[in-house]
Amino acid sequence: MKQLLASLLLVTLLSCNNDTTTQTTAAKDTAMAQPATDSTVHQDWINLTGPGTRSAWHSYGRDSLGSAWKSDSNTMHLDATVKNDWQTKNGGDIVTNEEFDNFELQLEWKIAKAGNSGIMIYVHEDTANYKYPWETGPEMQVADNENHPDGKIDKCRAGDLYDLMGSKPAVRPYYDWNQVTITANKGRVEFMLNGQVVLSTTLWDEAWKQLIAKSKFKTMPGFGTFRKGRIALQDHGADVWYRNVRIRRI
Repeated sequence: MKQLLASLLLVTLLSCNNDTTTQTTAAKDTAMAQPATDSTVHQDWINLTGPGTRSAWHSYGRDSLGSAWKSDSNTMHLDATVKNDWQTKNGGDIVTNEEFDNFELQLEWKIAKAGNSGIMIYVHEDTANYKYPWETGPEMQVADNENHPDGKIDKCRAGDLYDLMGSKPAVRPYYDWNQVTITANKGRVEFMLNGQVVLSTTLWDEAWKQLIAKSKFKTMPGFGTFRKGRIALQDHGADVWYRNVRIRRI
């Protein structure tokens, strides 16, 4: 009788242990089977194009975007047909509502034939002292190198740190998409264009001040001095498209 009771107790214990193991394994399998959500994978990224992101931008010195800037799916398009001259109230350079200090910015751009635009960083929005974003914000040039006059000028070609530093050639023809990553971290800035590091430099040191002193920005006391600011996309009068724009703080 004692042997029978002992056997029954052992079977019960083994059964409970198996049930616990099965439940634990099942829980793990269920957790592993759950797909990673976009917010989990990209929780540090801030999307600046796409549904609901138009309100993340405004025209420099204004409260909202001009009508020449069109939002469609995941693209921001400056439609030159909506405006009749450069920098009208319908267009103008646009800036992010938020400011950034150390960041990684990713986007794609394409430009119309003979077009020109730019991506500016560390823009300080103070229209009483700075009428345009480029009076404070260093710019990665966006241009059709083949057909725009800037494409023939050193330090003014696509991928260059405009009028300050030249870059390695990596741009694609007009109407082709170009991939960009701009990383700015504690004064170090790196430009990537179509998978290549095309330029890197250090801001705010003596060498940086010397670069500015030899450029067209030498008469602009605020240029390249701010360590926190907005991201700007330039209206230079031509059709330009920006898509998959996103940024993360680092």
